[in-house]
Amino acid sequence: MDRALRTHRSPNHSTHRSPRAARNRRSPRAVQAAAAVFVVGALALTACGGGKDKNDNGGTSSPSGSGDTVTLPKLDGASLEVAAVWTGDEQKNFKKVLAEFEKRTGAKVTFVAAQDPIINFLGSKIAGGQPPDVALLPQPGAIKQAVDKKWAKPLGPEALAELAKNYSQGWQDIGKVGGKQYGVYYKAANKSLIWYNAKVFENAGAKEPGTWQDLLTTAQTVYDSGVTPFSIGGADGWTLTDWFENVYLSQAGPEKYDQLSQHKIKWTDPSVKQALTTLAGIWGKKNYIAGGAKGALQTEFPGSVTQTFTGGDQPKAGMVFEGDFAQVNIGETKAQVGTDAKVFPFPAVGGTAPVVSGGDAAVILKDSKAAQALATFLASPDAATIQAKLGGYLSPNKNVPNSAYPNPVQQKIAKSLIASGDDFRFDMSDQAPQAFGGTPGKGEWKDLQDFLKNPTDVAGTQATLEKDAAAAYGSGS
Repeated sequence: MDRALRTHRSPNHSTHRSPRAARNRRSPRAVQAAAAVFVVGALALTACGGGKDKNDNGGTSSPSGSGDTVTLPKLDGASLEVAAVWTGDEQKNFKKVLAEFEKRTGAKVTFVAAQDPIINFLGSKIAGGQPPDVALLPQPGAIKQAVDKKWAKPLGPEALAELAKNYSQGWQDIGKVGGKQYGVYYKAANKSLIWYNAKVFENAGAKEPGTWQDLLTTAQTVYDSGVTPFSIGGADGWTLTDWFENVYLSQAGPEKYDQLSQHKIKWTDPSVKQALTTLAGIWGKKNYIAGGAKGALQTEFPGSVTQTFTGGDQPKAGMVFEGDFAQVNIGETKAQVGTDAKVFPFPAVGGTAPVVSGGDAAVILKDSKAAQALATFLASPDAATIQAKLGGYLSPNKNVPNSAYPNPVQQKIAKSLIASGDDFRFDMSDQAPQAFGGTPGKGEWKDLQDFLKNPTDVAGTQATLEKDAAAAYGSGS
């Protein structure tokens, strides 16, 4: 999904980039969060209250009095370059995080605006002998490429210690290659959300659903009130892969999800049949989709969001599925997030609600004391809390106080991500060869668009998906 996010890249969501850039954020199983959130809050309070300002080794901390949790070395005279494909507010806000690192260490940090895809950008920099010290990479495959090319350097003991304290094992593991830790997932996306028009729900007497069956009931309630239940941006095939991934993860479970992601089981597997059949429960009801299948396939992702939150009491749809980055598109309407536009986690299809995520990982390309210190800082709650307060950002760091997020909606999204623990999974199509999982008009994107047109052809869709997957995984393209 991160690939796709690049065509509709919002300045606030780089975690999704490529033709599907509109989405990465990419991300992020909304298991019941109450107990987990309590623990997260308690840990955060402990962290914020107990950080040491100095140590005997000359480490120093911020003069901001923010309650630092990690000790950093003095780096006077050191300089670093950090590359990322971030623009606009996202870049501006990250620079504030880098400024705090400068204050606390004395190092000088320069942000380098990279072009997308960043691996190609880094290749040209490295060929010219001028690699950045640290790069933010948007996909597990990009980290592996950097390791395979011998660009990436393993993280040192200080960064590893911060990761162990602050991240679930799952978020640590997706930053590993060959058992070694190379990536710090600094930024995440939660792609398991359904946004809804609050006025539509109020008028219909509809409730936020907790299960797939509840979702179908809610959809019927909205439909009975005179509003089409769902808006789908089917012109962007990646939105359809996200639908599938959430249903599949919840229904088939994390282990099967991993196997399908690696093509260790075929797309003709019964678990795929079950997920497609479940999806057909919505996709096969023409009156449940704004414009029907034909209209959905002519609607791009941004339009699928805005048409849900315009039109007063009669928008084109009452709900739209996609990640936290949909807030950017809601912002293009008069709807206010949290009042007019609300959100609930993707409902549980199986025993547990899904959390599909994306993310950006910091990877060291030039090993040094300063580069390792920056990776350590980015793995700490200190760095993430700064950017969380600025909005348009989600951290997989479990010790970031939920209160750092600027509004109840973002707090709810963050809770859902953290509560998933190790049960979240990275976007499946972002893990696939691009020919299958990331190319408009080809592979999984086209196959699911064809399925949206004809949701009765489950077996034919499975056969086509398997044919395309086998070709792409076989060639490694």
